[in-house]
Amino acid sequence: MQFPKKIMIVEDEAITQRYLKNILSQHGIKVIDCYDNAKDALLQVKLNHYDMILMDINISGSVDGIQLAREILRSFSIPIIFITAHNDTDTFEEVLELSPYGFIAKPFSAADVEVSVKLAYKRYLDQYNEEKNKTLSHKNDIVVINKMYTYSKDMEILYCGGEEVKLNIKQKRLIDILCRNINDTVNYDRLLSNIWDEMPIADSALRTLVYSIRKQLPDFPLISHSKVGYCIKQDM
Repeated sequence: MQFPKKIMIVEDEAITQRYLKNILSQHGIKVIDCYDNAKDALLQVKLNHYDMILMDINISGSVDGIQLAREILRSFSIPIIFITAHNDTDTFEEVLELSPYGFIAKPFSAADVEVSVKLAYKRYLDQYNEEKNKTLSHKNDIVVINKMYTYSKDMEILYCGGEEVKLNIKQKRLIDILCRNINDTVNYDRLLSNIWDEMPIADSALRTLVYSIRKQLPDFPLISHSKVGYCIKQDM
């Protein structure tokens, strides 16, 4: 498991700051910035990109570590591990509302810090990669045809202005194959075999199907290529 490369420590005890910094530096972490109050810490979060924050609950000033974490998480996605000597239920419940990546209880050992940071950073990276994959999957799923029409390949649904377009089975099959081959002309034989499952069908059936879509959706960009086939043309 890897360590984050850039960490902020928010801790008002100088001895604890040095101890944490010494532990982390032994694991190749090059940037370890320490602050003892919310004002300075918040300013630096806005100016720099940190991979993780170790946050003591009791810090200098009128704003405590929980309030500071809440403010940071409004604008930034940074894994935060809380450091605390408190074990009262109210404090614990308040911290849990922020979905922390872990706790380090005082007094702590080097092993406590190492394990907490490793596990928290792995959890953060796993969640980040999961969200990234979901985003990529969503991008690959949605075909943007134009400002009005989109198509979901996973759901096999055509949308017009964000609303699902009601289509019959044959219309759905035609639009599906054309959207999966967006901007490319699909020939008549391929369309006929995919829509009618290779059953004997009159040549006029496909023209009639296309006509029904154009009648229902007169502004839908379903393009005819004479003696070749059909395509859906993107216009973004």
